[in-house]
Amino acid sequence: MNEHPSAIIADDEDLPRAELRRMLASAWPELQIAAECEHGAAAIDAIDEHQPDIAFLDIRMPGRSGLDVARAASGRCHVVFTTAYDSHAVEAFDAGALDYLLKPVLAERLAHCVARLRERLAQPGPRPELDSLIEQLRLQRRAAGADPAARLRWISASVGDTIKMFSVDEVLFFQSDEKYTRVVTAHDEAHIRKPLKEIAEGLDGEVFWQVHRGAIVRASAIARAQRDELGRITLYLREHADRLAVSQGYAWRFRPM
Repeated sequence: MNEHPSAIIADDEDLPRAELRRMLASAWPELQIAAECEHGAAAIDAIDEHQPDIAFLDIRMPGRSGLDVARAASGRCHVVFTTAYDSHAVEAFDAGALDYLLKPVLAERLAHCVARLRERLAQPGPRPELDSLIEQLRLQRRAAGADPAARLRWISASVGDTIKMFSVDEVLFFQSDEKYTRVVTAHDEAHIRKPLKEIAEGLDGEVFWQVHRGAIVRASAIARAQRDELGRITLYLREHADRLAVSQGYAWRFRPM
């Protein structure tokens, strides 16, 4: 086992994030916190950049949820969810591949979690594949009504003296473009000042997939995903000539079934 394992902490609230870091410093002094993230997209980027041994993930985060991040982390690091759910909603964690900490985190529960993580890190072999377990948790959240009801329906964009209105139902993809976000439909496009992160918070994650820190695409608009000799994935769309690159953190979406 690495004498100085590393971790990231992802939580959209400052106080719980800081408190978990403080408690980990006491319970596991050797653990190095490589990054703290306020939302899921940043957490996926941090996993790509730092390759941590562990990811502590809040389940509910704006845009990409902790479940999305865990899928991106599957086979790459161990995952611990922090959650306010009571025990009946986290039965899937008992499978052993995942662990969880109920908020507010208790020192005794954290000590138990740390002991389990130390044991797993001491075992040789690859990190656990989590896809099926994550899907089970996603279904539990949906059954419990955990998915947000409020969704983005319309996009308004100023083009000169004209205001264009785009229904989200017709948008093929959103793409970061310097200080703006490019909104693209089959027959039109425009730039808006709202950042991609903020747009992601209002989108249905089952309909729109984030495939790169700078791109979110309608899943049904994807014609095919092509992998090159270096393993890089490019998306071809049904109704648009643009091609979209997929970053490593989102490649899990395109694994063969």
